[in-house]
Amino acid sequence: MMNGTNDKSLLQKVNQRLSRTGTGGKTRVVATVRRGDVTLSGTLQYEIQRKNLLRAATSVQGVRRVVDQMTVEKPKPKGL
Repeated sequence: MMNGTNDKSLLQKVNQRLSRTGTGGKTRVVATVRRGDVTLSGTLQYEIQRKNLLRAATSVQGVRRVVDQMTVEKPKPKGL
């Protein structure tokens, strides 16, 4: 079976789609692919970004499911 090649191709497509979501500079999300399952992990700047990233990854043809391991960065208190 060609799972390794398919996963590489899927990862490229997922990364392209994620880069088009325009999440901003402080958002750091990494995608991994294993047998068609995509895991998104990393740090979001805002909770609202989660839905856009999940939708982008899910929309790639060949993705079986998306696992969300992303967390939202806690804002640092100002003036300390």
